Amino acid sequence: MNKSKEYQDLVSLVDQQQFKQVIGHFASGVSIITVSNNGVDFGITASAVCSVSVDPPMLLVCVNKSTGTCHAISAAESFTVNIVNETQKELALRFARANTDKFDGVDFSYGELGNPVLGQTLATLECRVVEEVTGGTHSVFLGEVQKANAADGDPLVYYRGKFGKFEEA
Repeated sequence: MNKSKEYQDLVSLVDQQQFKQVIGHFASGVSIITVSNNGVDFGITASAVCSVSVDPPMLLVCVNKSTGTCHAISAAESFTVNIVNETQKELALRFARANTDKFDGVDFSYGELGNPVLGQTLATLECRVVEEVTGGTHSVFLGEVQKANAADGDPLVYYRGKFGKFEEA
């Protein structure tokens, strides 16, 4: 929905720092989004992953438009979501860093869509992009799930800027 310039001028948005502080109170799982494009592997740690639909099986991922991973997903029109387990904090930190050889020494193979599938993760979802939209500084990729696998274990959790473990209430 496009809003008129007059409407946008009347609306006051929350301060960015306040938004970051408040949204940090939302606990989320941790995943690593991977893609291969033109023989180069890309990956980025992300908590902005969400189930969209069961029919068809679909999820969304949000990736900063300034990253090589974002551009690679756009070009390859596919991606893999690797949901990390509670023992993979260092792996999540590695993929959160910019401009590094993220895959060096990492256990992975290539999935059905040709993207890296990380080893020992809690779950993987291989997706084909069906739509890309822009949301501020990020691209939102809607992907139909072509293949999904899960293992036993517990997830790594992200809350208020820190990694932690899931504990049943």
